[in-house]
Amino acid sequence: MKKNSVVIYKNQPALVGERDGDKFLVNWCVSRATASGKKAVYASQKVREKDVFLLCEGEASSLDAVLDYYESVMAESSSFKNQIAETHELLLSEGESAFVEQSFSELAGLICGELKADESWGIYSALKASFEFEEVLHDGEIFFIPRTPEKISELKNKAFEKEHADELRAAFIDRLKNKNLLPEDSKYMGDVEALALGTTDKSKTMKDAGFKESPEKAHKLLLDTKIWDITRNPYPVRLGLSAKSASVSLGKPNDEGRVRIPGVSYAIDSEWSTDPDDAIAFDGEYLWVHIADPACYVEPDSEIDRVARGRGATLYIPEGAARMLSEDCLEDYALGLREESRALSFKIKLGENGELEDCDVLRTIVDVKRLTYEKADELKETPELKPLFEIARRNFERRCKAGAVNINIPEVHISVDPETKEVVFESVPHPESTDVVREAMVLAGEGAAKFAFKNNIPFPFISQDVPEIPKDIPEGLAGQFRLRKCMRKRNVNVTPSSHAGLGVGMYSQVTSPLRRYGDLLGHEQLRAFLKGEKLLDKDTMLIRMSEGDAAMQASKKAERNSRTHWTLVYLLQHPDWQGEAICVDKQPGRALYFIPNFGMETVIGGESPVDLNEKVTLKVGKIDLPNLEVVFSIV
Repeated sequence: MKKNSVVIYKNQPALVGERDGDKFLVNWCVSRATASGKKAVYASQKVREKDVFLLCEGEASSLDAVLDYYESVMAESSSFKNQIAETHELLLSEGESAFVEQSFSELAGLICGELKADESWGIYSALKASFEFEEVLHDGEIFFIPRTPEKISELKNKAFEKEHADELRAAFIDRLKNKNLLPEDSKYMGDVEALALGTTDKSKTMKDAGFKESPEKAHKLLLDTKIWDITRNPYPVRLGLSAKSASVSLGKPNDEGRVRIPGVSYAIDSEWSTDPDDAIAFDGEYLWVHIADPACYVEPDSEIDRVARGRGATLYIPEGAARMLSEDCLEDYALGLREESRALSFKIKLGENGELEDCDVLRTIVDVKRLTYEKADELKETPELKPLFEIARRNFERRCKAGAVNINIPEVHISVDPETKEVVFESVPHPESTDVVREAMVLAGEGAAKFAFKNNIPFPFISQDVPEIPKDIPEGLAGQFRLRKCMRKRNVNVTPSSHAGLGVGMYSQVTSPLRRYGDLLGHEQLRAFLKGEKLLDKDTMLIRMSEGDAAMQASKKAERNSRTHWTLVYLLQHPDWQGEAICVDKQPGRALYFIPNFGMETVIGGESPVDLNEKVTLKVGKIDLPNLEVVFSIV
C-alpha cells in the first residue's frame, strides 16, 4: 500500500504512513477541530495488512480532506442517493448478470467516474448506508452486491417504520381498540399471544389499548381480531407443557441379568393405543404382570430422567400425544411391538381367596401378543385367558369386601383431524377384559408396594383416606357421581398407607413407566435394588416425587382444559346441536347434567324438570371459548 492511501481501520477512515518491516503505520482522527477552537486529535498504530481494508490506493490530501468530503456527502445526501439509485438501475438493466459482486473501486467509478482518495470514505459510507447495495467483505477486499427490488422495498419499509414508530403504533392501537386490525398488524401482537399462552403475565399492547391483562382476555382479543382461529389450543403451553414428545432418545434395552419367561403373555389394550406398556399371563401357579422397562436405560437424575420429571406424564390431548419419553423409544420398550420384549416383571402368588400372598420382581425377556379388549373378550374361555378372567373376578370381590369404591362413569375419546380440524367423539366401550387388565394392574401395584416395604426400599407409595359415603346413595349414574363427590384426594409419600378407594393395604403405581414419571421413579428404585446399586434416599425420593406429581397434575389439567376446548370448538362449528343429557345431581336452584355424547357435565340453573337419572334434551346457547364456558338450556 502506498503512503497516504485511504484504508478502513476499526470501522474508521485512516491514512497509511511509514512502513516498518511487515507492518506499517496508520493514522486516524480521534476528534475533529471545532469552531470554538478545540483542536483536532489524531492517533496512530502499527498494523499488518490483514488488519485493514483498502479503500483507495491514491494519495489523499489529508485526513481532514477525507472527512470534509464525507460530511459534504452526508449533508447533500439526497443528491448522492439519486446517483446511487441511478447506478443500481443501470446495473439491473443487465438482467441476472447484475447480481454479482462489484469491487468498491469499480462501483465508485460507475457512480462518480473516477475514484479519488479524498472522496473514497464519503462514497463508501453512502454506499454502505444505501438501500440499493449490500456490503461483502472477504480476502481483505471490499465488495458490494446490488439488492433486488423486493429487498430494497423491505428495507425501506423497515426504515420508515423505525422513523415513524410512534405514530404507526398509535394508529395500530386505535385499530386494536376497534378490533379492526390489518393483516400486517399481527407483527405487533406478539406480547398478546405470549400472555394468552401464559409465557408472560404482562402485555404492553393490551395495557395501551385499555384491555385487562389476563390470559383469557388475551385469548378473546386474538379471536376477535382473527389473529387466532377457534381451533388454537393454548392450554398445554399455558400450563408450562410441551405439545411435542421428549426428544432425547433412549438406547437399546440390555439383556444383562434377564430371565426368559416361557409361554405367551398378552398386552390387552384399546384399539387406538400406540404405547402398550403392560402384559399379563398365568402359568398355572403365578400371575405374571410384565411392565415396559425403560428404567434399564434411564439413570436417576440423567437428562432423560429430568425431562420426564418436568413433564410428569405423557400428555394426551385430542390433537395427539406428547410423550414423556421419546417417540422412538416405543419400538424398543413398548411391549409386543417386537418378537421379544424386555420387561420388569411382577411374579405374583395368590391365595385361595384371591389375596396377594407374595410378589417377586424380575428383569425378564417375554413373548408378548397384543390383543384389543374386544378380541380378548372373544377369547375369554380359552385356556390361556380364562384363568385371567377368574383371577380378576376374585380380586375384585376381595377388594369390594375390603371397602373398595368402584365408580363407573361413561368415558368418551376425543380426537381432532390434523387437516380439517374436525372433532370426533367416540364412546369408550367397557368390555369385560378391561376389568381383567385393571385388576392385574392393581395386583402389580399392591405387590410392588409390599416388595418395596419388605426390602426397605424408599418408594413412591400412593394412599387414599376412607371416604365418608352417606347411606342414601341413589341408584344409576347419579349414584356414581355422588360417590365421586365423596372420594378423598390421593396422597403420595415414602411411607405406605392403605388405599381405601382400591381396598388394599398398601399400593404404588408401577404399571406405566413409559407414561408416568412416578412409575418410572419406582422402577429406577426397583432396578437399583435388584442390581445391588445405591438406592435414592427418602428425602431425595420425596423431592422427585413431588416435582413429578406437580408436573403430572399440570398435565391432567391441560388434558381436561383441552378436552373442554375442543368440545366447545365442536359446538361452535355446530351451533344447532341438540342432544341427550342425564340428570345426575339436584340442588336447590340448580341441577347437574351429564351429556353422554361429549362425556361432559353442565350445570343448569332452576329446578330440574326431571328426577335423578332421567333424561332431557339440551340445546346449546352462549359459548365463551376463552373462559371454557358454555350455557345449555332444556328444549
